[in-house]
Amino acid sequence: MYDGFYNLTKKPFQLNTDPDFFFNSAIHKRAMAYMRYGLTQGEGFVVIIGTPGLGKTMLVKELVKTLHNQNIIIGVMVSSQMGAKDTLRVISTIFGLPFDSDDKATLLAGIEKFIRDSAEQRKRILLIVDEAQNLPTQSLEELRMISNFEMYGKIVFQIFLIGQKQLGRTIFAPEMQQLKQRIVATFQLEPLNVEETKQYILFRLKKAGWNHKPEFDDKVFHRVHQFTEGIPRRINTLCDRILLFGFLDELQVISVDSVEKVISELDDEIALETIEESKEASSPALKQYMEDPSIEHRVADIEKRMLALQKTVDKERALLRKALLIQLDMGEIYDENLK
Repeated sequence: MYDGFYNLTKKPFQLNTDPDFFFNSAIHKRAMAYMRYGLTQGEGFVVIIGTPGLGKTMLVKELVKTLHNQNIIIGVMVSSQMGAKDTLRVISTIFGLPFDSDDKATLLAGIEKFIRDSAEQRKRILLIVDEAQNLPTQSLEELRMISNFEMYGKIVFQIFLIGQKQLGRTIFAPEMQQLKQRIVATFQLEPLNVEETKQYILFRLKKAGWNHKPEFDDKVFHRVHQFTEGIPRRINTLCDRILLFGFLDELQVISVDSVEKVISELDDEIALETIEESKEASSPALKQYMEDPSIEHRVADIEKRMLALQKTVDKERALLRKALLIQLDMGEIYDENLK
């Protein structure tokens, strides 16, 4: 809705990983450099680690896009909790390898043949595992074994592990010494700083056709960074809500006061979610207290819920009113054209 009000060609802060919105910050440039260095080694593991929302998946898509014209067969696995045999089956499926049986020996034989055939065609294989922190140690060990396959004295199967900080704790554990020795490059992503946060926001706005409508008070960018801690996914969530707020209030300038109101709304929503999660995760005694609290506690809880509900209702009414006005305007234009 706000994209039409602000004459944008698309929504600039959607959460989906659209490669067109890849922001090549200093930290992402370094991560890309480490991955490219790993590719030049032609073997072993490259590990990229970062907290959720820092753009790891976007980084993977950008890398894959730049490798299409090279002699590399690329497979991307979004991992989940799986056993060793499941890992081999998933790899076979990703690379389109046929298998009549799903026993481990058959799966390994098919993968080995694929590696041999690729080497004969002078092609390398790159497996990128996203969300690799979900892989159990047994699956990581299977990946290590596959990475050891050689043809003509060269290793042609390389693996990139992309994941959250738990991945680092797993692969650098004492029992993972063999895998650790196969790592050729490791990089840890960090959040954006204040200036990068500003440039990130402006970059996405311009990609969406922004022509300085709305304008942004310069202090807005510092407050956005402060609230989001420079994490791109959080920046997207907050800025999307800021533009929606601007549309509802028909703002041509986004001020710090406007941002504070949006942050207040988000804080209310987070508080309600925390209450619900506490009820589900608490001990039996605490859960009983939460379900049957004192009168004061219950009233405070109801007041928070009513406030959040009222804000939601107000937004929906405003959106409905604007939609009706837009329809009326379109109807008048249509009538004029008929005349």
